[in-house]
Amino acid sequence: MKIIPGPASKELGEKIAELLNVQTVPVFSKAFPDGESYIRFNAESLQNEDVVIVQTTSPPQDQRLIQLMLMADNALDMKANDITAVVPYFAYSRQDKRFLTGEAFSIKTILKLLEHCGVNRIITVNTHNPAVIKNFNIPVEDLSAVPLLAEYFKTKVLAKNPVSVSMGKKALSLVVEADRILRGGYDYISTKRDVTTGNVTLEEKKLPVKNRNVVIFDDIISSGGTMAKAVELVKKQGAEKVYAACVHPLLMGDSKKRILENGAEEIIGTDSVPNPIGKVSIAALISKALATKGA
Repeated sequence: MKIIPGPASKELGEKIAELLNVQTVPVFSKAFPDGESYIRFNAESLQNEDVVIVQTTSPPQDQRLIQLMLMADNALDMKANDITAVVPYFAYSRQDKRFLTGEAFSIKTILKLLEHCGVNRIITVNTHNPAVIKNFNIPVEDLSAVPLLAEYFKTKVLAKNPVSVSMGKKALSLVVEADRILRGGYDYISTKRDVTTGNVTLEEKKLPVKNRNVVIFDDIISSGGTMAKAVELVKKQGAEKVYAACVHPLLMGDSKKRILENGAEEIIGTDSVPNPIGKVSIAALISKALATKGA
């Protein structure tokens, strides 16, 4: 096995290679003046090699998806035997069905393109709707980093005996996982999303948070608007300390500032995407999956 750390996940790819004690294939990349991507592997051949390309697809997601496809197709041209794509944050996975007539089914398109570029298997982390991505030709393994986040809170004692809270009933499985470690109980904040605008509103719901520490878990924090509202809600209901925890901290614009200003003590994320708050590494999680599957 050889690990190819993509431009978006160089550090993570190198951590995975170190844990597995395998070689890396260095990647040279650049953007041309018109914005097009250039990729070159520092290798003569990949013939008969099983390769693992590690490339997250956080913003700028279009550029990083193109880089992933270029790397996969290049590995195929260089006679790689098997190509696994490790995509910690899988862009476009939130468009997991046609919500409105005439919409593109984005994740289906992306998976078809990756398959055509030679990808045999995909490993991702806490994708938005795991059931959907498993309905296509490429085998997809969706790992969960929520236990790692929960273990961080337990070990660092940032929130003693906390209540684990999810963003919406559909995400309740996240806090069920977290509570197996934190053991402080769990609940969910009732949310409603407008399918046209995408705006999320929080509905009134009494939560067991008074005089308790609270960890609000989410898979993604992007604009931070919903998380900021959630922090404010639980603070108003009497929570003592509130922490925001997410697997994929995209944290666009002033999202971090908004969440902290609304009362969060801290935001904790993983290194699934390049970010300054990724205190929890998913390298061991991915390494174990690769070793188990014998990539």
